[in-house]
Order: sequence, then C-alpha cells, then structure tokens
Amino acid sequence: MTNRTIPRESAHFVAALGLFGRVCVGKLALVPVEEDEQFQGAGSKSRLVPPPRFQLFSVIQFPGSLDDRDMRFAFDSVLKASAQLVWHKEPELPPQTRAVVLPGGFSYGDYLRCGAMAQYSPVMAAVRRFAEAGGPVLGVCNGFQVLCETGLLPGALLRNQNLHFGCEFVHLRVERANPPFTSRTAAGQVLRIPIKNGEGAYFAAPQELARLEANGQVVLRYCDESGTVDEASNPNGSLANIAGIANERGNVFGLMPHPEHAVEAAIGGTDGLLLLGSLVDAVRAAGGGR
Repeated sequence: MTNRTIPRESAHFVAALGLFGRVCVGKLALVPVEEDEQFQGAGSKSRLVPPPRFQLFSVIQFPGSLDDRDMRFAFDSVLKASAQLVWHKEPELPPQTRAVVLPGGFSYGDYLRCGAMAQYSPVMAAVRRFAEAGGPVLGVCNGFQVLCETGLLPGALLRNQNLHFGCEFVHLRVERANPPFTSRTAAGQVLRIPIKNGEGAYFAAPQELARLEANGQVVLRYCDESGTVDEASNPNGSLANIAGIANERGNVFGLMPHPEHAVEAAIGGTDGLLLLGSLVDAVRAAGGGR
C-alpha cells in the first residue's frame, strides 16, 4: 500500500484542517478555526489567513471562569461582534477594547468569598480605569460578584436564601430601557433568561437600596411570566427582587442571570440577545468598528 500525500490546496485538507486546527508555519496548532477565517490556497505557502478584525469586546478570563467562551461565542458568532479572551494576569486591556465583560464561573474557586480574590487580579486595575473613563463594563453572575467586590457596583451577593444552588430559567422585568445595556428592550418587558448560582441573593444596606431605587439604578427584577414582582418569583431571596443593577453613571452593569445562555432559539430562546445586542449597538454607535 502506497502512502498518499494530500496537497494543502485540496478540499480534503481544508476539511481536515477545519476539524483539527490551523496550520502555522507548517505546524499543526490545536486552535479551533474561527467561522470567518478563510483558507488561502495559492502556492506552496498556502495557509489560513483570518480577515482583519477590529477588537471590540474583551472577555476577562480568571482561573475558574466557566462561561467565558460562551460569552465570546455570543458576541463573536451570534452577534457578529469581535470578541477576545483576555487572561487575568494581563496588566492592560487590548488597546482596541471598546467594552469589557466579566463572565460567570467560579473565579479562584470562590475561595474566601465569591469574587473576593478576583478583584486583585492584575487586569482588574485596567478594568477599573476603563470604567472610570466611561467605558461600558458588563458583569454576569460571578462577574457581577467581582464588580461588587471591587466597588464598581454597590452591594453584595449573598448565599441563596434556600441554601441551594439554583439552575433554572427565570423571568425578569426590565425596569429601565436605556443604552448601553437595555436599549433593545422596553420598560416593563418580561425576559426569560437562565440563572445558575449558589450566591445570587443581592443585598445592600437600607440607605444604599433606597439610593439605588431613587436613582433608577435597578435595571432588572425577578418576576413571574406576567411581569408581577412578588416573593414567589424571587429565586434566591434578593432584596426587592433585584436581578441586575447599574452604577450611577450607567456604564457598569451587573446581573446574576446569564444572557449568553439565551442567544439561540434551539437551546432556550433568544432573550439574552436583547441585552448583549444592546451593548453591541452602543459600541457601534460610538464608532467601535463592525
């Protein structure tokens, strides 16, 4: 039996490459091929050449992050907005960053307290500078916890009132429909998005809670399917059924539900796109590329 060499220019080679990685200077690298990368097959030096991309969304990766790639997929593949994973030890954000996302997971194994250790990661100093300069920052689940620990958002996330880990779809009532995070929604609209947390009960001191309410910083509340906010629709014991809040300036937003897990009709619906898409719209409106 004779060995057969498949030319790089052949369709068979391209198909195999799509399954196993990309060619870099003649070596196979175990890196998934992005959907919009194109194969350039002219000459013996043919290789995968990704089209130019403008970096928009920096998704921070902590040790123990678990939804970072799901978040990148939601932006990159569903919303067609460039996104990149940024390791927590980076001292600076990529210079093309137009929005920062802190994803869900269990950063540092949730040791000490959820998000308590992640606030000291080197990249968080850059995230704070970005937020203070007015850049949009989104924190989902563990990312919300990290934002509270860093002081970028007020309050704290405590152990669920029933002491159980909650993993289910919930209904959320939109309290404010403003850019950059909820412009695709309408005030009073009910969204259906999943939660998965053990420490998701939002807490703030009475005076802080009153200030949040007076300033319109409560963005989402847990509710029932009809939009009624009551104790029965509160999955974790959050004060005032709070599911998500913004800072006073409105450019930092944290929520416990996972919009990145509600971006495709086949797996749970697309209500998450209303939130993530709002952020994409805001970045593009500000001149942030494609």
